[in-house]
Amino acid sequence: MLTTAVKDDAPTRSQLSPDVRRGLIGLGLGNTLEWFDWMIFGLLSAFIGPKFFPSEDPLTATLSALAVFAVGFAFRPLGGVLMGTLADRIGRRRVMLLSISMMALTTAVIAVSPTYEQIGSWAGIILLLCRVVQGISTGIEAPLSTAHAVELAPIGREGMVAGLMSFYVSIGILLASLTSFLTSLLLGGEVMADWGWRVPFIIGAIFGLVVVYLRRSLPETMTTEELATNSLKKVWTEVRKHWLSVLAIIFVVGAAQAYNYAWNVGLPSAARGNFKEDPTTVFALTTVLGVILVIGSWVIGRLVDGKAMSKWFLTTRILAIPSVFLMLLYAEPGIVGFAAVLLGGSIVLVLNMTLYNVVSSSLMPKSCRGTGVSLGYGIGVALFGGTASYLLVWLQSVDLNWVFPVYVAVLSILSIIFYLLARRSNGLFVGK
Repeated sequence: MLTTAVKDDAPTRSQLSPDVRRGLIGLGLGNTLEWFDWMIFGLLSAFIGPKFFPSEDPLTATLSALAVFAVGFAFRPLGGVLMGTLADRIGRRRVMLLSISMMALTTAVIAVSPTYEQIGSWAGIILLLCRVVQGISTGIEAPLSTAHAVELAPIGREGMVAGLMSFYVSIGILLASLTSFLTSLLLGGEVMADWGWRVPFIIGAIFGLVVVYLRRSLPETMTTEELATNSLKKVWTEVRKHWLSVLAIIFVVGAAQAYNYAWNVGLPSAARGNFKEDPTTVFALTTVLGVILVIGSWVIGRLVDGKAMSKWFLTTRILAIPSVFLMLLYAEPGIVGFAAVLLGGSIVLVLNMTLYNVVSSSLMPKSCRGTGVSLGYGIGVALFGGTASYLLVWLQSVDLNWVFPVYVAVLSILSIIFYLLARRSNGLFVGK
């Protein structure tokens, strides 16, 4: 069993062993699957909504689907609390295997689920239950996989971990956009609206089986002694002791995810729903955004590897404050305006999405990292990430476009304030 020590000392660079490389691949591909499945639902909400929540108004049906999208986020804190505590008590490996199995199974169910026309309101209930289970799964998947990777990698390679995990996340986003684009291109809009939306979910379910197989050989980073002494009471005593760090994680994650879901889901949904842009062209542009995220996360990971993560984080978060106002340029139909906004904000997006999970892990000690980081992550995503797409589309529909960028800017400012307070009060437990 492979173990690592808590990284409270100065970083030193080191090469990765074959066991560590295989472990990072298994953890990374789980993030790819999570984001693929999650983004597919958001990107295809305009097709899914009328099938499960029929309405004479396409916008109303789309908003219903996005509401279910948001409900899944509401269960992330529950997943973080339950499965994060479990990870600190029984180890990281088994919880990582369980979370990815839940995601793969529910994706398969959505792929073959009957519609409202076939079974009435039960269709929406099945869809909702699948999103609840996926919310519980993703409540632990992203935060714990990053914490697991940080513990697995040698001291001083936190920047590499940030870039690598973000790279796999970006691959998932890219594959979701690319799959949606190619399916729409090959099948056409009518078929997509009828049954073609199921194809990306089928692909996700098959990919999930592959990731489950790879996760079976994950190394465990909690030692036998750590697990034996890490009681439930001790875990939660440590979490309460570091409450300010949990609060900081909520806003560190929430601001990044509000920006992320606005760009990757909200803007494309508004383009297709509010402004009636051609869906194939929209998917093509979101695919370009995915390519930028993939390449950018790899480059940024190499740039920050071995350097002070906190300085990079603060710089990138400050840049997010003015850049989010770019979305105000897309206030009326026009694919050129959509492309300018979507791609114009992509650089700041990739900077923030690369660093936030490792920064969150750095705020909690190893003994309660699974619980504390997952709790903060779940609450942050539920409150600010999962609602971002719905909020953006709704505000645009009632001509209050300016409210959303102000909202994200305030979240970004609060994340900086709480991060600095937590760092001064509790210190950092990973990197510097």
